[in-house]
Amino acid sequence: MVKLIIFFRKPTDVEAFEEHFARRHVPLIGAMPNVLRTTVARGLGSPRGEAPYYLIHEVYFRDLPALTFALNSAEGRAAGADLMAFARDIVSVMFAEVWEEGEETLRNAHAAS
Repeated sequence: MVKLIIFFRKPTDVEAFEEHFARRHVPLIGAMPNVLRTTVARGLGSPRGEAPYYLIHEVYFRDLPALTFALNSAEGRAAGADLMAFARDIVSVMFAEVWEEGEETLRNAHAAS
């Protein structure tokens, strides 16, 4: 499994960001093909004080080809254009491989690398 991770730094106008994110951006992400599930996490803090990210939006896909297909679809392009329109200066994006089988799987994955 892979995920698209969207990191948002704290916006200047939190209320406008929250409104746009919930009412416009989340539905656009949900409309992309191949989305298995999504999660949203709000930063509460870090060991050194303030969290580096205000919000983290994770979008899960079966594999990298499914993610690539989604991003290149009309819905994916619309979500990307919206992201750049409302959060260009506060967003970072990355792709990640996910293991969810438990600690044993993680130990085996690290041993194989």
